[in-house]
Amino acid sequence: MQSSGNTVLITGGASGIGLALAKRFLALDNEVIICGRREEKLRQAKEEFPSLHTRVADIANANDREALVKWTLNHFGRLNILVNNAGIQNRIAIQKANFTWSEYQQEIAVNLEGPIHLTLLLMEHLQVMAQASIINISSGLAIVPATWAPIYSATKAALHSFSTSLRLQLEDTKIEVMEVLPPAVNTDLGGTGLHTFGAPLSEFADAVFARLLAGEQEIGYGGTEERLHLTKKEQDTAAKQMWENFKHHNR
Repeated sequence: MQSSGNTVLITGGASGIGLALAKRFLALDNEVIICGRREEKLRQAKEEFPSLHTRVADIANANDREALVKWTLNHFGRLNILVNNAGIQNRIAIQKANFTWSEYQQEIAVNLEGPIHLTLLLMEHLQVMAQASIINISSGLAIVPATWAPIYSATKAALHSFSTSLRLQLEDTKIEVMEVLPPAVNTDLGGTGLHTFGAPLSEFADAVFARLLAGEQEIGYGGTEERLHLTKKEQDTAAKQMWENFKHHNR
């Protein structure tokens, strides 16, 4: 991936990993568009980084996705990098599920439908660019699921699979497909304060961004780097141990 002169669209870019990546793209003289559901968060991001372009869009909504792509291409025809970052993580006790289906479905739509749909909507455009990248932010939980966040883990596993298929289908094109598999990072994913134990956001973003610029296709960090090389038996054992640890600390 070239370091400068790109036009980048980042979903869920008003905070957390999305905003951290936006900051690093901006520092290297790239044009950056971020989108999110909350106008106030987008306004705050633009106040901090005035050169950002912002757009309110709910990635869970197909009409919003289509409108986002139309608006982006109308205003930024040189778009060549898509970062599918928006995500929702809910803790769900399956035996005591008390959400409405629409709430469960929103998690699936944001984490999985959104990236797939945006990729399809932008495919024709990206294919005519001199250089293009699709960067999917999945999770280490795509490899070893967090039992307490079953829908999130399942959607990230599916996004990991989609990224692999997409990379193979596009191997003879100018579009590179990259996947970042974060560990727990100190952001507000899933709720404020739930991930304060996680990797420092700035350190994580610095390391990941450097590896994106180097053209790496699958990028883990810390423990998620190791997960990419686990056997199926080791994955199952790790998932069981994580679940036992979670139950012990949440009695």
